[in-house]
Amino acid sequence: MFGAIRETLAIPFTPTRLRADLLAGLTVGVIALPLSLALAIASGAPPQHGLYTAIVAGIVIALSGGSRLNVSGPTAAFVVILLPITAKFGLGGLLLSGLLAGIILVAMGLARLGTLVQVVPYPVIVGFTSGIAVVIATLQLKDLLGVGALPASEHYLENLHSLALALPRFHWTDLAIGLLTLAVLIGWSYRESRVPGHLVALLVGTAAAWLLGTLGSGFAVETLGSRFTYQLDGITVHGIPPVLPSLVWPWELPGPGGESIGLSFDLLKSLLGSAFAIAILGALESLLCATVADGMSGTRHDPNDELIGQGLGNIVAPFFGGIPATAALARTAANIRAGAISPLSSVVHALFIVVSILALAPLLAFLPMASMAALLLMVAWNMGEARHFARIVRIAPRSDVLTLLTCFILTVLFNMEIAVGVGMGLAALLFIRRTIELTGARFMESHEHPHTAALPNSIVLYDINGPLFFGAAQKALSGLTRLRHDIQAVILDMTDVPMMDVTGLVAMESIVDALRKKNILLIINNLAPRIRRKLQHAGIDEQLGAIHFVATLDEASRAALEHARTPPV
Repeated sequence: MFGAIRETLAIPFTPTRLRADLLAGLTVGVIALPLSLALAIASGAPPQHGLYTAIVAGIVIALSGGSRLNVSGPTAAFVVILLPITAKFGLGGLLLSGLLAGIILVAMGLARLGTLVQVVPYPVIVGFTSGIAVVIATLQLKDLLGVGALPASEHYLENLHSLALALPRFHWTDLAIGLLTLAVLIGWSYRESRVPGHLVALLVGTAAAWLLGTLGSGFAVETLGSRFTYQLDGITVHGIPPVLPSLVWPWELPGPGGESIGLSFDLLKSLLGSAFAIAILGALESLLCATVADGMSGTRHDPNDELIGQGLGNIVAPFFGGIPATAALARTAANIRAGAISPLSSVVHALFIVVSILALAPLLAFLPMASMAALLLMVAWNMGEARHFARIVRIAPRSDVLTLLTCFILTVLFNMEIAVGVGMGLAALLFIRRTIELTGARFMESHEHPHTAALPNSIVLYDINGPLFFGAAQKALSGLTRLRHDIQAVILDMTDVPMMDVTGLVAMESIVDALRKKNILLIINNLAPRIRRKLQHAGIDEQLGAIHFVATLDEASRAALEHARTPPV
């Protein structure tokens, strides 16, 4: 655990390093502030909960994870999962699902599953991210067009239908502000500047919205303050509260009807599927982000420590009003480009948000909802990887294309619980299928090997290449069930067999038993010691009389010839 801290302590501390982390943290904080607000709103939660997530999860994950440059907080990848949870279970259910996901992530890290998550096929990841991008972009259109808040549904087509019905009441002023913000975001991306484009675009959008508002109420645009309110000393105040996150019990927060959701086994059971989806997607996102960070900076992360850190962050954050969090690629990349060296930069980014809540909360209320929507549209476009999606469809094998389209369609039209379950299942099936294809077995012809050339026709050499596990074992060993009646000995060359599972053991036991009944000697050549111990533990040993272990093909040939010369009893 705490791999990032251990690695950081090995680096000499200098004023230069401190300055680099401070500047990087401030840069990322400027980017994370509006994104955290926008992502909380997109997830169906009040905007301040996105800031609480960036503060608490950002600090806990940075200090306990396995990547010293990852920056964690609310991310766009979670929106598709979180919005249906909020619609069905309210804010309390949302925070509780994050807590359950954190426990699952810690268990995954302790079980050393970090390396397994990293080998999820690329089509599965692109299918998820592209589907998520489509859903996020669609959900932002209501704010971009200024049609106001719409009832959130857990089904994409229902949300699309609600949007279509609301189109006649769109406001051209909101659309103008949104398009202006989007134009600045796109234009600024072509400039080489240390000033984040998010900041410039939001400042331009906010200033333009204020100028329009001075022309009269008919030109006013919806802002964060006009949509969201909070209670302070019994008074309703517009915007977000200028207070720091405090300790709360997630199950005491309101559900969809406004009452406390409580804590029950039935509720936990209802949230478990969503929690697994959050955990799997969070693991994929954080480890992908850490891998990219390693490539950009030359560092090396510990995947299992990173999963534990992500889990701890998601366990702690809900008790301070934080929604589910994971590492964010855009913020991590900005962190590295700004010169970050250690997790201190992520801590500084969280402290910047603390100061912003206390000092800038009244000003944040002026942020136009259309500008926030434009910000997330840009995030969705970058996340969608349309170019990579089209390239996979064009050049990939049919099985990969089918996997990609399946994950994409399930993400968009159904929900992430189904998409993650089916996607991980398809990933496992693809891995199994391709591993089976790597395992080959055949009888060697007499001219292919010097040892087989000297053997009589009653002795055959059977070569196996690849692991003997479920699926591959039966295929590889099936050739030994179709021997000619005059065969007296079989040399089984297992030099290139790296592993054998219980299916392979059972298949081997069946083969040995069948050959013993036919008085055919099975000679196994160059078997790995650990696999031989497995066979012996399973009772498959030389004591059976029908099997013999040797270290070289020369020994195998001599043993086979001696058996062939021995008259049957």
